[in-house]
Amino acid sequence: MRSLLNLPIVILPAFLLSLAFAGFRVNLSLFALSLGASPFTVGVAVSLLAVLPMIFAVTAGRVIDRIGVRKPMLLAASAMIAGLGLAFAVPRLEILFIVSPLVGSGFMLFHIAVNHATGTNEQRDGRVRDFSMIALTYSIAGFLGPLLTGFAIDWIGYRRTFLLLTGCVLIAIIVLLVTKKRDSRYVAVESHGEKRRLADLLRNYAIRRVFIVSGSLSMASDVFNFIVPVHCTSMGMSASAVGLILGAFGVGIFFVRLLLPLFVRHLSEWRMLTMAMIATGTFLFAFPLVHVTAVLIFFAFMLGIGLGGAQPVIMSLLYKHAPPGRGGEVVGMSAALMNLSQVGVPLLFGALITGLSMTPGFWAMTAVIAGASWQLRRKRASL
Repeated sequence: MRSLLNLPIVILPAFLLSLAFAGFRVNLSLFALSLGASPFTVGVAVSLLAVLPMIFAVTAGRVIDRIGVRKPMLLAASAMIAGLGLAFAVPRLEILFIVSPLVGSGFMLFHIAVNHATGTNEQRDGRVRDFSMIALTYSIAGFLGPLLTGFAIDWIGYRRTFLLLTGCVLIAIIVLLVTKKRDSRYVAVESHGEKRRLADLLRNYAIRRVFIVSGSLSMASDVFNFIVPVHCTSMGMSASAVGLILGAFGVGIFFVRLLLPLFVRHLSEWRMLTMAMIATGTFLFAFPLVHVTAVLIFFAFMLGIGLGGAQPVIMSLLYKHAPPGRGGEVVGMSAALMNLSQVGVPLLFGALITGLSMTPGFWAMTAVIAGASWQLRRKRASL
């Protein structure tokens, strides 16, 4: 049996590691460019953050199911420290191709463990509330990480910024060690040697349906962040206008995650996902038809509400329908889909908009959302 930290204690390490990861993404790109790397080389280095997590996420989830979350959390933080410390000690371009998968894999393992810890709340309202708190934590860290890293690079340089980010992860490790065995309400479920196949999970209609929705919304988020800067720049908008549009998207995510515990009291999880899909598809379709900055800011805000509110609900549903003892594996599968989207979307939609124009890119994603929404609204008596 393994004990687990309670949610308030998990939040601080989650914030610190997310802050370090978000900052590392910025420092990785800028440091590589400062060393003379081409944009393609930078793209390869950044993609390595997601490639290994995409491959090993399901295995990581199975391990967490078997041994609990504490050791994986400590291992994840140690991997991030190893990567960040290596970047500081050996500041060479080729080293970044080792550092990137180390940091990315560490954060992936920690992300799965934290979600597994959060999913132990058996009450529907409580589970969605807890996932909202974790998602809100990631949103704040995702905003502060790049901001603080940018200032740190200007003040102390790239190498010392890697060291500063290492300090954030080290504090998280200390918190995890100091709070050992504070909460014993979680017990890892023994597998008794049975084989665990992904096909068994995909036969579960509810889980399969959530995976379809999760994958489509993850793609929509990646498409938005990838295509909007290109689209707005092609219309002659300034960098500050593009920043405002992307910032409105982030504000929408933060806003809905802050209020989500209130919504869940009055709406079912499936109905909230349906509303999120409709909002996302509608504003994605309309986005390329508008050329007024203020309207695009509003559209981005509404897209942030749709996409930001869906993720905590998706995690809650995955735990609700996961077979006993396989919650971590289900989260690992979800993480693998998200990383696949992060790797594949820039390549796929980059080729699409290069050969055609921006509008087909938005509308192709709208078609994906429409298909997933149709799947979501199918009724099954078992649900």
